[in-house]
Parts: sequence; C-alpha cells; structure tokens
Amino acid sequence: MRVGNNPNNQQEIDKQVAFHRALIPLYIPNEEDEYFRDAFTIFTYCIKSLIKTSISPLKISVISNGSAASVNNKLLNMQQQGLIDELIIETEGIGKINSLLKALRTVEERLITITDADVLFENGWEEGVLEVFENVPRAGAVCPVPVFRKHYNLTSNIWLKYLFSKKLKFSPVKDPEAMTRFALSIGWPRLDKKYKEVIATLKMKNGKKAVVGCSHFVATYKREVFTEIPEGNSLFKIRGNSEYLYTDLPVLKKGGYRLSTYDNYAFHMGNKLEDWMTDSFEKLQTVDKTEDLPELPELRKPFIGPVFKEKVFGFLLSKAGMKKRFLKMKGLNKAQCEALSS
Repeated sequence: MRVGNNPNNQQEIDKQVAFHRALIPLYIPNEEDEYFRDAFTIFTYCIKSLIKTSISPLKISVISNGSAASVNNKLLNMQQQGLIDELIIETEGIGKINSLLKALRTVEERLITITDADVLFENGWEEGVLEVFENVPRAGAVCPVPVFRKHYNLTSNIWLKYLFSKKLKFSPVKDPEAMTRFALSIGWPRLDKKYKEVIATLKMKNGKKAVVGCSHFVATYKREVFTEIPEGNSLFKIRGNSEYLYTDLPVLKKGGYRLSTYDNYAFHMGNKLEDWMTDSFEKLQTVDKTEDLPELPELRKPFIGPVFKEKVFGFLLSKAGMKKRFLKMKGLNKAQCEALSS
C-alpha cells in the first residue's frame, strides 16, 4: 500500500557540474598476492596526488571493477572522507573499458581525465594540460607525460597539416630521466638513447612546445571526443583493441589532435611500492583551487574523414624510404633517421 505522494515527484535534478572530472578504474581482486600487495597504497598516492595538485575543483569518479570486499570497504571510507565524489562498485570483473563506460556515458564536465590507478601526479600537471588545450584549439587529448614512439600513432591529422611547416619538428627531450623511469615502470630493463634524445613537437600559439602523440595510461580529453565511441561494450577485459577503440581512435574521428606536454608532470608507478614514490608524494604542494578556468573551443568533425586520412598517411609511411624522408624533413640527421624509422 502506498500512502501520500513522493516528495521528489516532478522535482528537477540539481546539477552540480564541474569543469573537470577524473575517472579512475580500479582492479584489486585481493591484497595478499605479491602483484597486488602494494596496489591500494599506490592507488592512495594516485588519488591524493590528484587532489593536492589540481588547480580546478575537479570531481573524482572511482569505478571498482571486481575488487575485493576489503578494498571496497576502504573505498567507501574514502568517499565518506570526501576524497571520492562518485563511487561505482562492480562485484564482477567486467574489464577496464566497460567499467569506465559506467561513468563515462553520463559525464557532463568539459574535460575528462582518464587515469590508471598507479599514476602519481606532479605539481603543475593540470596547468600544463590546460596550456596545451588553450594554445592548440584542435587538441582533443593531452597526456601530462611525454612518452617515446607515439609520434606516428593516430597523429596523421597533425603530420598532414604541418608536414611543410617549421612548427612541426623534432626537439631535444626535456626530461630524459623521467622518460627512462617510465620505461622501467612498464618492465623495460632500460631505455635506448634513440628514444630519449629527440621527440616530435608542435609549436603552440604561445610559442611553447607540445609533444606529438598521446599515451592512454593517463590523458585528459575534451568531452565531445566520446560522442565517437562505439555504442556497445568492449569485448576485452583489458588491452586487445579496447583502449584503441574507446579512448584513442575517437579523438582522431572527431578531428582532434593527440598531444602531450613537453614537460613531464606525472609518473607511472607500477605495482611495486618504491621509496621514490613516497618521497615524491610527500614533497607535493597542496595548491589553491580556482574557478577562473578557460573556455575551450569545441571540436567539430572535419569534412574529409580523419580515418581516411589516417589510412592514406599509413600508406605513405609504408613506402620504402618515405618514413626516413619525413624524419629528415623535420630536422633529424642520417643516424637519427635510421634509429627512429625502425
């Protein structure tokens, strides 16, 4: 039996939309195995570094994807402390991308950062990302970490636009040590000199540099990019073509540029806690938040299909000597062309 009327009938939703939202998928099925033993501590560094260093009053969504009950209890406690704005708990492991879609399909913020749970954010990261968005109107995704071997990855719209322009060129890597640390964090025993010597850059309107290419372990996107994602869910729990289809390709399809900051503003920690992580976290400065944030132009899909241009560019790169020719046009010597064309 129902008595009376629900007081929420016909009441409009009071929306509190921020400028920027961060989405963090989390998978910690247990806290005993060596692989996951340090995972929650590392995640704590991730989320707290994000909060301390962001200049905008950004909101944070955490999607627990098949994590242990002990982990979910800790997350509920963090939400009660105000560290998490939105907490979604999936009791079954549905995969990284599918868990992200739970939050992504309803996000209304202008910018959306998708980050792995093992990223340590440095002071200045949001300012660096915003600088690229402000000074490159066609920027669709910006990573706060310049990484190697990404300059040809879904960047045909940049290369075809600036192939004969001095704005696109190779520049010295600004922080080789940070790039080496990233390589170690993903299991590489070392980083060859050819990757940390030069990197492809694009001159921005303010005269500074952005790096061509964008990783997806952490990146900030304009919201309209995700109008280009597939309608259904991903078939893979992790990797496969899931991140390519749902986070990488949509930027290109919308006509956006995939870029990174020239400075290094974040670190990939991996799954093993190390002293440098604690030291770096403790040195972070808590910054004041501001509502004085830029209005960013909306991306509009170009008339000529970006995916078609990507195929044309890929065809050109497959021709013998063409890749080396492009590299030489952009300021590399013969030895560098040989090294980076392989």
